Amino acid sequence: GRDVYIASQLVGPTGKVVGVDMTDEQLAVATQHQAYQAKQFGYNNVEFLKGYLEELADLPLEPESFDVIISNCVINLCTDKEAVLKECLKLLKPGGELYFSDVYSNRRIPQTLQKDQVMWGECLSGALYWNDFQNMARKVGFTDPRLVEDSPITIRNAGVERLISESGNDSLKFFSATYRLWKLDLEPHCEDYGQAVFYKGTIDRYPSGWLLDKHHYFEAGKSHPVCGNTYKMLHDTRLKEHFDFVGTWDRHYGIFEGCGSSMPFDSVKSSASSGKGAATGGCC
Repeated sequence: GRDVYIASQLVGPTGKVVGVDMTDEQLAVATQHQAYQAKQFGYNNVEFLKGYLEELADLPLEPESFDVIISNCVINLCTDKEAVLKECLKLLKPGGELYFSDVYSNRRIPQTLQKDQVMWGECLSGALYWNDFQNMARKVGFTDPRLVEDSPITIRNAGVERLISESGNDSLKFFSATYRLWKLDLEPHCEDYGQAVFYKGTIDRYPSGWLLDKHHYFEAGKSHPVCGNTYKMLHDTRLKEHFDFVGTWDRHYGIFEGCGSSMPFDSVKSSASSGKGAATGGCC
């Protein structure tokens, strides 16, 4: 219940926090501190429910009623991760976000390692290959997954390290990463509409600047050109009051350089200088 009680302070007496766990033991630990925390805060705005993340629809939770869903390294323990993302999407309000940290791998984990109980207990065998995760998120409806921060995981369990090596998977690496997934009508790639934003410096504890994701830090008072998706993440969410916005959707300038996929074709200048296709104009 630690994360729930931290969130309880953040949302304040007018907000509400719901914690979900599938085990009676964890729920007992969380609820035994509920009265104490309520006394310290001066209000009781938390609720704990027993259930599975893949089956949130079975719990008494109103669809499109949550501003934020947070998770700290538990989705990798779920057998049906796509179902978890679908359930979270249903519960989020339009403009809401799933903000969570978890374990990922640089490649798909072999079945032999997935079935190992020790690796499962270390939260490793259930880790998703990062590209499978991003494709899964987009498929479900979280069109533009944003990586906030990441770091490599050093395996300190000698048995696990030996198992990975002896199975011929020395190149298998694990990472801790935090993502934010928005329930917004976003484009598949970052497109340029000539828009910009100014951060007001008004988010609590972040007067100098605020980090949206790994590639977007907004220094207060400074103009920041943004792609259409980033514009919506700031304008169509709870963050709107903390930014000033410049621009419309009237004109499109192509892909947003540095924020999405670059155009795969050579420029006219480079094609002419290289001589490739300059005369024939044909396809190979």
